[in-house]
Amino acid sequence: MKEMIQAELNAHQETIQATIANMVPNIERAAQMMVETLQSGHKILLCGNGGSAADAQHIAAELTGRYKSERKGLPGIALTTDTSALTAIANDYGYARIFDRQVEALANKGDMLIGISTSGNSDNIISALDLAKSLGCKTLGFSGRSGGKMNESCDLNLVVPSEDTPRIQEMHILIGHILCQAVDDSY
Repeated sequence: MKEMIQAELNAHQETIQATIANMVPNIERAAQMMVETLQSGHKILLCGNGGSAADAQHIAAELTGRYKSERKGLPGIALTTDTSALTAIANDYGYARIFDRQVEALANKGDMLIGISTSGNSDNIISALDLAKSLGCKTLGFSGRSGGKMNESCDLNLVVPSEDTPRIQEMHILIGHILCQAVDDSY
């Protein structure tokens, strides 16, 4: 068991080092996008599936509550939390539409949509990002592997340099925390 634990920690550390080497400028750009969105009076919508849904909710909560600093609550909305909307939309339109219908209802020009998908190929995330972009929203992706189809659907896709889903997810929440710190620092 000790070897497995050490291997997992080493894999995490390797992913952090690759993230530092490859992603710092894009994380900085993502932070600027978020800060500009919020400071101009717009909101941030977030979506993801499975563990990425939990990450979307976590980041939204850090915005509406607080991350580390006392500041006013900021408009962060996770599109993953309304089970009535999710099940009604999935029933009436199919699972691939659960997020784009909410984007259609809630997003305004100047808002931002953050789509989270470890593969970068989740149809419902891509559909929501494409619709958000057509509505004049900023679009930010959190993905991994090659970035998948999200590379074409996002103004900026933060592609974690890993093929391993757990490592990608770990970096997504770390990047989310870094972005929340940048937001805190701007207020």
